[in-house]
Amino acid sequence: MKTFQKPLTSGEEAYYVRLLREGDADQAQAAKDTLIERNLRLVAHVAKKYQNVDEDMEDMISIGCIGLIKAIDTFDAGKGRLATYACRCIDNELLMLLRSKKKTSREVSLYEPIGQDKEGNEIHLMDVIEQEQQDVVEALEYQGNIRRLMALMQQELTEREKEILLLRYGLWGRRELTQSEIGERLGISRSYVSRIEKKALNKLREKFEQG
Repeated sequence: MKTFQKPLTSGEEAYYVRLLREGDADQAQAAKDTLIERNLRLVAHVAKKYQNVDEDMEDMISIGCIGLIKAIDTFDAGKGRLATYACRCIDNELLMLLRSKKKTSREVSLYEPIGQDKEGNEIHLMDVIEQEQQDVVEALEYQGNIRRLMALMQQELTEREKEILLLRYGLWGRRELTQSEIGERLGISRSYVSRIEKKALNKLREKFEQG
């Protein structure tokens, strides 16, 4: 496990910040290197907040270091501690990375298969999104996506398709049912429920992708 150097005291930090701004080229570079090295623990601390996202922690720390360097380059010594300012810059850099990844993957990832249930049917991320722990970016987008999906269900699905999705995923206060339970309730076969569910999800996916 990587060992980070001790953080700077407020006095040490002020000294190196002043040397960075007022020293000669060699002194300034040495001061900057020290400020980076002694704040790597802070980068790791901020990156750890996002340990549940699907990103390698070493990569997160590397991106966080970019935020740290930006903070050192733009820090105003008259506005408090560098560590406090750097924390925000590191956090912003990580958020930009995650938003970029999210934009690349697009919302269609909600419908990608992630496994099978006990009945042998594909499970999509959409099926479990309400149960999964959300990362920071999903938390920002979650409510908007759900509103969009609900609106699309009203606009694009037949009454039968909508009813099956509402029952299947326990939406709008309903109890979540299996395909077999839905089939018994509606007087149709489980396989027919599965086909209707799949057709409805494909409709939603197509409209969702169109934005």
